Order: sequence, then structure tokens, then C-alpha cells
Amino acid sequence: MKSPSHFRGPSLLLLATVHFLIFASGLVAGALLRHGGHFATPFAPAEELRAFLALSPTAVRVSNFLLFGSAVPFGIFVVTAVSRLRFMGVRAAGTGIALLGGMIATIALILSGSVGWILSVPEVLASAPTVKAVNFLNFLLGGVVFAVGFGLLAAGVSVTCYFMRLLPRWLIALGMLTALTGELSSLSLVAYPANFFIPITRYLGFIWMFSVAVALTRDRKGEQPASISDVA
Repeated sequence: MKSPSHFRGPSLLLLATVHFLIFASGLVAGALLRHGGHFATPFAPAEELRAFLALSPTAVRVSNFLLFGSAVPFGIFVVTAVSRLRFMGVRAAGTGIALLGGMIATIALILSGSVGWILSVPEVLASAPTVKAVNFLNFLLGGVVFAVGFGLLAAGVSVTCYFMRLLPRWLIALGMLTALTGELSSLSLVAYPANFFIPITRYLGFIWMFSVAVALTRDRKGEQPASISDVA
């Protein structure tokens, strides 16, 4: 059977856009549905955190539902990006690393949204120690675990595309920077200031996703898929 000349799969740009819109909607919904009170971080005293979350259980429920939902287009983006690289002739460990990191990040979003949703249950909100523990788990999954996984995704794609010359150098550099901040975010487990790397990874990641989606899906009609031997 003759191999198809064009990649068949969902649009990377559409998937990146849907993921971003759902994620952003969760932030907006959480802010709009919240009822007063001083914003409490996961590091706030247990009772202060419990009181803050108990004021707006609907905001907690809706925002975490949307966080959960954002994992679906993200996961499809990961699988599609890796499939496209393989279609383009990539036969290297980088695609496997990218897939591993992308799956870690996807599962982290799913679990973070699920765990965060628990914080909208009245019986859970009645116990300050329970709220503290569940909120920390929600934060770790959606923060550190996601960032580390995303870092592996960005590194796997960027290193592979560097050797295969599939992406412009500035985009490869952006991917490696995102990978670096993602892995450095793991230091937040032992040093609080390293939490700074988590939002950096998230928002650099959005830029990287959109840029990679455009770069990998531009028209390549008439070109032959690259191979390792072509760039050796």
C-alpha cells in the first residue's frame, strides 16, 4: 500500500487554541464566581485556607472542572505532535521523551482538576487539615508535576527538531528554555522560591505550543520526510 503524502490528524493549532481557551476560562470563572475574602495560597494557615475556599465552592467546582477539561485537547496535542514528527521521518528517542513528558503533564492536569474538585464538597470543607492536604496535592499536581512533564515534552521535541532541522533556531531555543524552567520547578519541593518557575513554564509553554503548531503544520508539499542519515 502506498504511504500517504500528507499527514492525517487533527490540527495542532486548533488543539492548542482549545486547550488555552478552556484553561483560561477556568481562571476567569474562578475569579468571577469567587465571593470576597482575601485570596489564600496553598501555603496559608489551614483555617484561613479553609475559610477562603468555603466562601466560593461553586468557583472551586467550575474552575477545576475546566482545568480537568483542558487536559483532553492538551493530551491530543501531545499525541498528534509526536505522530507528526514520526511521519516526518524522525526515528529518535526524543519523540519517546516528548510523549512521556506530555502524558505526565496530561495526567497531572486530570488529577489536579479531580483533586481540586473535591475541595467544593461541604464535608471536606468542614475540616481545615483535610482542606490543607487536598489543596497542597492539587497544587503539586497542577504545578510542579505538570511543569516537569511539560519540560520533558518541550525538551524531547526541541532536541529532536534541532538535529533534524525541523524548527527555526529561535523556537528550539524557546523550547529548551521552557524545558529548563519546567525541570527547575521541581526544586520548589525543597525551596519555596523555586515556585517562581511554575507560572513561567506554563505561560512560556503556551507560546511554545502555538509556535510549534504553526511551524510543524506549514505546507510541506513536495518535500520528502527527513531521516537521521540526511543530517548526519
